[in-house]
Order: sequence, then C-alpha cells, then structure tokens
Amino acid sequence: MTATDARARTVLAGAHVVRPGGVDEGGRVTVENSRIAATADDRDGVAGHATETHDLTGHWIVPGFVDIHVHGGGGASFSAGTAEEALTAIDTHRRHGTTTMLASTVTGTLDDLARQAGALSELVEQGDLAGLHFEGPFISPGRCGAHDPDLLRAPEPDAVRRLLDAARGTARMMTIAPELPGGIEAVRLLAERGAIAAIGHTDATYETTRAAIEAGARAATHLFNAMPPLGHRAPGPVAALLEDERITVELVNDGTHLHPSVLRLALRAAGPDRVAFITDAMGAAGMGDGSYPLGPLRVEVTDGVARLPDGTIAGSTLTLDHALCRAVTVDGRPVDDAVRALSTTPARLLGIADRTGSIEEGKDADLVVLDADFTVVGVMRRGEWLVKP
Repeated sequence: MTATDARARTVLAGAHVVRPGGVDEGGRVTVENSRIAATADDRDGVAGHATETHDLTGHWIVPGFVDIHVHGGGGASFSAGTAEEALTAIDTHRRHGTTTMLASTVTGTLDDLARQAGALSELVEQGDLAGLHFEGPFISPGRCGAHDPDLLRAPEPDAVRRLLDAARGTARMMTIAPELPGGIEAVRLLAERGAIAAIGHTDATYETTRAAIEAGARAATHLFNAMPPLGHRAPGPVAALLEDERITVELVNDGTHLHPSVLRLALRAAGPDRVAFITDAMGAAGMGDGSYPLGPLRVEVTDGVARLPDGTIAGSTLTLDHALCRAVTVDGRPVDDAVRALSTTPARLLGIADRTGSIEEGKDADLVVLDADFTVVGVMRRGEWLVKP
C-alpha cells in the first residue's frame, strides 16, 4: 500500500448508520478514495489503514440525498442557463446534503429551453448534475401553476424531439399533461428515448392517466399539486398514479404543499419504495424572504413560502435536509423510511442505484452526517468532504 492510498482512506465510526437492511447502531463506514470500501467493523482489514477517523457517536450517517426536481437555490436559477448560476444552485443544495440532482427548467419558449439545455448539459457531462428535467411547456393551461400560460403548448413530436436533442442525451425527465393533443404519443417517444415521462400539471382523467402509464409514464410530478383532487366518482390522476406499482410519486414535504394527513395517505398507499421526496425549490432556497425570478415570472417569498402575486404557490424554498427532519420529527416516519424516499427510491428511478442512493460497499461515497436533531453537520460527495464534521 502506498502513502497516497493511506491518505485516501477515511473511517466514520460510532454513528447510527442507515443501510438498506435497517439501522446499524454504533456503525462504521470506511471510505477509500471515492468509494465506500466497507460498512462493517473491519479493524484488521482496510479500515485499519485509515489516516482520518471521525468519532460520530450520537450522530446519523445516511446516504446523500437525490433530488429529481429542483429549479434553483442560493439566489440562482437553472433557468438562467448559465454555468455560474447553475453551480451556485448546485453548491447550495449540496451543503444541505443533496449530492445528486436533476436541474429542472421552467416553461419558456422552445428557443430559450433549447439554449438552457445546451448549457446545462455541459454540467451533466462534467458530473455536476445527474441530468435535466423539463417541467413545461407541455402542460395544461388549467393547471399551469407558476408557469407562464402564454408559453404553454401541446407536445408535438417535433417539439419534444427538439428539446431532447438540445440536451444531447442528458434529459432524464419531462413532465407531460397526457390529455393534451399528442400527449400519449409524447409519453411513448420519451420512453423510446430513455427519458422518464412524468405526469403532472394535468387535468387528465383516471382513464387517460392509465393510458399514459401503459404508454410508458413512470413518475408523477409533485403528486396532488397542479392536478385535480381525488374524487370518489371521478378519481382523476391521483388514484391512477397512487395505485400503479410502476409509478414513483414525487411529494413536497415542506408543510405548505401538502397537509400532513395527505402526506401520510400517499406514504401508506405507495410506500417509501415508490415515494420520492423532492424540493421543487426555486432560487430562494437557502436564502431569505424577497423577490426572485422563476423562469419569466417574478415570485415573492414571505415567511419562507414562495407565491405569485395572485397567491399561487410557486415552487418552494425547501432543502432536502429539512424534508428529512420534518418526515421524522413532525410526520413520525422511521428514519430508514425517510431515507429511502430521499435517496434510494429517486436513485432507482434515475437508473443510478448501482452507484448511489444507499450505503453499500462499492458505491460512491455520497454520505450525509446528521446530529441528534437531524441537522446536517457533514456532507461527503464521492469521497470528498463538502462540509466536514
């Protein structure tokens, strides 16, 4: 073993380690270079050569969070289409434990979205982002939320292909309202191109939603929000999305987007293996109250809640560490259940669960250290400390 090898090893000891099989009390994680080398007490093996050891007694070690729906943070927006703003947003969320994320855009003209995709795809190719998520413009005018209704359009195949081509293979998800003309065909096209079709911002019926799932849709964009409510005679998209085992449902657990009882209902119906906690965060995440851009619109943030002038909720100021803390301390979820919804399930949806999303030997050393109050005190990404405990 060389001196360089020794310096590259780190041991995290004594913490509650959340692993796929449960929680190891007084657990031990050994990191070698960028990978998890061991997740057990192996003082005679690789762990014995560590040159950096952290006693984390009383702390939690969980896998790095995976956010599949985030628009910005730190005062910056992915929709700006510049590396500088994107990196500011990425750094903000990383320091709150999100080690993997998609960059979500906001409805704009096809020219603007193509330009943004071209710039952001470079950050995907560099490894800073896991991919792109187009939220709009192929969404319902009646459920547009904080998207400019004048820029919405039907998902014609040429328009969908143009955005996919502009992303140069980095588009991982696109939100579609399947009831729009060409909606089901767009879902099929996305599936054929290896991108996730997410049903959202929609007025689809139960039957149309079922048809979209059969065509290849595999996710629900912020379930309950920007779609018809669950009805006992007209169940709409919510029932179809909750009942189908093929669908991963996004939930925004910030205390504003969903009533706690609705969150509990979704978790019981879908379970943590089909729920992905997201932030849907805009530029105000990690910042204070004030006025912020969200695509072409302006958003006012008051008491941490982002709204358009008419009162419409406009994304969130959430970071995933707060979603975890709320899930455990307010919603009463077991820590390992919350971790699956924050890390394991979204990683599996993106097809990267072989590399990240859980604490297992051989995977990327994407780790978050939390204190007893579930506050982030350490963040490691691919073996490097971003926040050192």
